[in-house]
Amino acid sequence: MLQQIFELWRWQDLLASWPRFATAFLNTLEIAVLALLLSLFLGVIFGLMSTSHNPLLRIIARVYVEFFQNTPLAIQVFFVYYALPYAGIVLHQIPIGILCVGIYTGAYMSEVVRAGIGSIPKGQFEAAASQGFTYIQTMLLIILPQTVKIILPPLVNQMVNLIKNTSIVAMIAGTDLMYRANAWATNGYMSYGPSYLVCGVLYFAICFPLSTWARNYEERLKRRDSQASMELDKVEEVVA
Repeated sequence: MLQQIFELWRWQDLLASWPRFATAFLNTLEIAVLALLLSLFLGVIFGLMSTSHNPLLRIIARVYVEFFQNTPLAIQVFFVYYALPYAGIVLHQIPIGILCVGIYTGAYMSEVVRAGIGSIPKGQFEAAASQGFTYIQTMLLIILPQTVKIILPPLVNQMVNLIKNTSIVAMIAGTDLMYRANAWATNGYMSYGPSYLVCGVLYFAICFPLSTWARNYEERLKRRDSQASMELDKVEEVVA
């Protein structure tokens, strides 16, 4: 493997095949972006359902979360790709990746949203109810805006996991980055070193900025909360 990485002719072959890698990279970005939008939508919807006063909605949300969190993503992909055609439902590999990765990640994002809503003091719910706000109005106008800064770092972590999970589409010849890297390495005189190294660098180029931003944002929130706490302590000392 180490020898493969440093052999110049392998890199020359890879450079000649770069348009295929670029197309696969764009396919991976397409899957990631659309799956992200789907997962965010499902995360908010089921996060709201899980905190609803309606027992049926809470049960539905719980079933969704438990099922998709406790079954492997690979099985879900294989079921949609191999089993659904027997029911007359045939999907292309990219839509399968969007659907499966989006629904799977949505279960985790719904738990993040649920935890964020649960962190808001109950007094704010009671105050909203006393002013005649409905549950939906309370969530959209009062609760969710406050939860954004709480749930954003873990949501970004889930986004990073989502991007990495798009590689599962390679198992069904999904023309994504991982599939292209494996196919080129297999057909390119077993050039696994350069192929997987470039594949890893491209995934890193997407994931690292996101994870770094989330870490820095979380640190800024901690410093802001610490400063606010110190200022509050000073005010209390002055009043005392």
